[in-house]
This record gives sequence, structure tokens and C-alpha cells, in this order.
Amino acid sequence: MNTVEHMQQRLAALSPESIEILDESGRHIGHEGAKGGGGHYQLVLVSAQFHGVALPARHRMVYDALGSMMKHEIHALSIKAYAPSEI
Repeated sequence: MNTVEHMQQRLAALSPESIEILDESGRHIGHEGAKGGGGHYQLVLVSAQFHGVALPARHRMVYDALGSMMKHEIHALSIKAYAPSEI
């Protein structure tokens, strides 16, 4: 399973209505932080679980779902987290 598939599997805990993950790791080759092997990703996630939840808490929910991936497979993550009513 590749990193994007693994991310999708873990983020399923948030019952996403839609999820988009863009792997930008290739654009960061040679970047000091990327030397440890972690990739750079953009995430757009729509979930009813975000309804009424402040942005920092939404990000924490994503980080919690990804768990240990944030320490190893993921070096940088751009998050756009929406409730369905915000789209």
C-alpha cells in the first residue's frame, strides 16, 4: 500500500463525503525536511464530522486520524477541511 492509500484508509475514520490527496513530494526533492523520507501532501477533506467544529480542531482531528504517519511518512501536510454545508 502506498502512502496516499494508507492516508485514505486512516482518514476513513472521519467518514469523508469526499477526499482528495495530492502528493507533491516530487517538488521537494532535496529539501532538508524531505531527506528523512517523509512526503509533502495537500489534503481536501469534506466530512459531516466537521460541522460546527473550529478550524484548529478540524486539523487536530485529521492529525489524530493519521496518527504515526505524521511522524514518519508525512513531512508536510496542507489541510483544507470542510463540512458539507461549506462547499
